[in-house]
Amino acid sequence: MNPTLTDSGELQQLIQHMQQVIVGKHRVLELLVTALLAEGHVLLEDVPGIGKTLIGKTLAHCINGTFKRIQFTPDLLPSDITGFSVFDSKTGTFTYHPGPVMANVVLADEINRTIPRTQSSLLESMGEFQVTVDNVTYPLPRPFFVIATQNPIEMDGTFPLPEAQLDRFLMRVDIGYPSISEETLILERFQTTDPLLSLSPLTTPERIVELQRERSHVHVSNAIREYLSRLVQATRLHPAVRYGASPRATLNLLKASQAWALLQGRSYVIPDDVQELSGPVLLHRLILKPEERLRGITPREVLDEVLRSIPVPLPVQ
Repeated sequence: MNPTLTDSGELQQLIQHMQQVIVGKHRVLELLVTALLAEGHVLLEDVPGIGKTLIGKTLAHCINGTFKRIQFTPDLLPSDITGFSVFDSKTGTFTYHPGPVMANVVLADEINRTIPRTQSSLLESMGEFQVTVDNVTYPLPRPFFVIATQNPIEMDGTFPLPEAQLDRFLMRVDIGYPSISEETLILERFQTTDPLLSLSPLTTPERIVELQRERSHVHVSNAIREYLSRLVQATRLHPAVRYGASPRATLNLLKASQAWALLQGRSYVIPDDVQELSGPVLLHRLILKPEERLRGITPREVLDEVLRSIPVPLPVQ
């Protein structure tokens, strides 16, 4: 079934609904909805206190989905995330007690504050939409969407995410500080009560799953697929890059471009969609050579150069 303009209207209405709680940050919300449609996960990185947790709670509430928040600390164990089995002496069997990962939207708060073993316990969930406990596999609810946060400051006592885990996130998104007018509106909106308490859900998890399926039918021409492949290949061949984007990144960029097109009310992908999503999808996957980092070269500069160097195909529906 081809996506319709009605889908776009629903998605834009979802973003507007979220903005009854979240002040500004329209692009951030667009990217989150795009990642949700693409069945990916998002790493929110910015300073404390700018609403990362509130964004996750608001999205879960608006889709009437279950929400769980996991505060990552150095003593957190993998079973604190995935759940565990308890032996029942009466029946002689083990009973699975689900962990907080069994939710539609999971907020992994300050994920870089826990040990790598616990960080990696999310990998199966994020990649396979399932958890395995005591050799028994349990499917996760759908949709399943992980929003992980990490603060770029206070690095003492933190464990930077390894490249393999960074690659599991479809996007990395920076939120940024609000403007003066936005911060004034925040004070007005939250002065007496939390607006999330009076916000009603707009859609359902089942409808989000339908939209995810419709996203997969957004048309991608051969020219666009080749353009995507050339872009990612160029990140691997750039002289400043030690490790370029992976094939998973190519597929993620394809899915994200489809979701972005659907959000814009189109049933086909154009080069502008790919370019718009290339930063959030690719930048956190580019590992520069140490000497290039010392020279002050940034992944953003590398990606901009790559985008300029690859010929843009004519849009074909």
